Amino acid sequence: MVKEWVPGVVVLERGWLSSNNVVLRVPGPFGPFGPPSGAAAQVNAGLCADGHGEYHRQDREGGDVGGGGVCGLNGLAMVVDTGHVRHAAQTVELLQEVTKGFDLFAVVNTHLHSDHCGGNAAVAERFNAQVLIPPGDFEAARAWDEDRLSFKETGQCCQAFVPSARLMPGSRLPQPFDRWEVHAAPGHDPASIILFDPASRVVISADALWENGFGIVFPELQGQDAFAEVEASLDLIERLKPASVIPGHGAPFTDVASALTRARARLAHFRRDPRRHALHAAKALMVFRVMEAERMSLDELVQWAAVTPIFERIRRVAEGDGATLQESERELPVPTAATANPAADWVRPLIEELLRAGSLKKDPVAGTAVVLMAG
Repeated sequence: MVKEWVPGVVVLERGWLSSNNVVLRVPGPFGPFGPPSGAAAQVNAGLCADGHGEYHRQDREGGDVGGGGVCGLNGLAMVVDTGHVRHAAQTVELLQEVTKGFDLFAVVNTHLHSDHCGGNAAVAERFNAQVLIPPGDFEAARAWDEDRLSFKETGQCCQAFVPSARLMPGSRLPQPFDRWEVHAAPGHDPASIILFDPASRVVISADALWENGFGIVFPELQGQDAFAEVEASLDLIERLKPASVIPGHGAPFTDVASALTRARARLAHFRRDPRRHALHAAKALMVFRVMEAERMSLDELVQWAAVTPIFERIRRVAEGDGATLQESERELPVPTAATANPAADWVRPLIEELLRAGSLKKDPVAGTAVVLMAG
């Protein structure tokens, strides 16, 4: 679904495999413009700062485009998050449609999970766009170090891309989008950011807040106390007093107070019993994997869990061993098909729960084989 939520903000509502794409548009024409108000973004390449905070683009060979600013007869556009790699071609098609008359010159990522940055490479190539990401993952992404990024840990797919610039919390987006403030919002991911426009009072919340909850708190599965960071991010959103929220998944909403109440209740539930959060994470990751693959057998899903590192961490938290996880996690061997723990069968009852809930379903044309599809 495509909708202009407020003037200049178009939401491409996608689903769960792909995050929403939020297109920011400012009509043209443009000539050179001055430095972004309050900008503090640190830049390695692509979008560059001249020492006075002035941003300008570079072409692929490193030459400046438009001198000290972005020039053109068209308007300018940026897209916040690009969805999953499986939907990359569709994402490009959608962006071509909603950016007619605009030059899409940059991708902004709220965080580097596969459902938010999987289309980066395709979008950057098609539109010659720069890629701005939070600073916490910049060096790992620049080197495409999958041991430091989340994709190997979670067993998910993402096409490699080259980030152009760090998007620093406390700064604003480059002009002419500098009405948008950049705020750190850790919890779901340590490096995650949200965006806030004081003029329209819109928050782009990524997975820090949905209408009904928030994203998996991944650091908790690694023995870190990240529930406190989730709470701080919810408090931040409340302090911003938004009139509406565009979440990473699901439709934009205006009843922010009720969404915060539900999120805090969910957080309190997980804090009382972290094992429930761990089991919720396991089920959500398995549904996501089936969506990613489109169809897979029950045994294939169990085997995937057996060789995906985060499932061993989840199992230990679910079995009440989370208190010592952080101290000992460096000793955990990375599982392979040959060394997979047979204890991965612990996920089979969770799969049955997902089938009963309708989150997964059996392919009716698969005969006697148990082939799973997302519900």
